[in-house]
Parts: sequence; structure tokens; C-alpha cells
Amino acid sequence: MLVRFTLIRSSPAKLTVGNVITMNDRTADGASHKASLRDRRYAIRYPFAADADLLDLESGARSEGVTSDLSLGGCFICTSKPLPVKSRIRVTLRRKNESVEALATVRIVKPKIGMGLEFIDVEPASVAILTRWLDHLRRER
Repeated sequence: MLVRFTLIRSSPAKLTVGNVITMNDRTADGASHKASLRDRRYAIRYPFAADADLLDLESGARSEGVTSDLSLGGCFICTSKPLPVKSRIRVTLRRKNESVEALATVRIVKPKIGMGLEFIDVEPASVAILTRWLDHLRRER
């Protein structure tokens, strides 16, 4: 980060000091971009497989897939039909006889591989199930 001070004189008697702050663009090269995406995560992701049903709330488009990892803040869904970045979706994750429902936003798309989701709101009835899944994964480590 670079901080530069600029002196601005509006009249001979009045002197104003202004700050100009610039930051390096960490996303200028590919390696830094990958690191910056990882830096934004606030929860540990664990390998986890669950069936996923997805509904784009704006277009009505549907998709399905399987999770490859899960955290309190989101998951990655492996699917051949990822939805566009910034799509707001309703996601249902199913494993054994339990399901978790949440509203989410697509944060990253890897064509023909899948998409990363950030949970925006987890249904109250699903919070306990999601927490139990993650507690079990933490203990397995």
C-alpha cells in the first residue's frame, strides 16, 4: 500500500492536506488471484459429498450436482451445468436422510467442473444439521 500526501493551496492563507491511498492490484497475475479468493474465506472447508439441487431464483434455471467440500460459509458443487457468477440460488444438500436448505450466491465458476457457493441464509431448521455435519468432519481430521 502506498500513501501519498498532497498539499492543496486554495488561497495564500489556507493550506489543505489531502491523502491519496493506492493499493497494489493483487489480482493482476493468476497466482495472486487464486490466493486472494482463498484469503476471503472465513471458514475451513472440509471434503464432503452430498447431492445438491440448485434453483436460480431469477431465471428459474435448475441444476444438480454433488458437493466436493463444505464449510459454514459455503460449498463447492461439482456439476456440468454451473450457474452464472452472482446468481442468487436456493440450494438443497441431501446426504443420507438429512437435508440442508439455504439461499446462496455463486462466487466462482469453473466451466465443466462446477461452482463455488457462498451461503447467504441457511434455513433455521437446517442450521443444526449443517453444524452437526461440520462437527463430525472436524472430529474425523
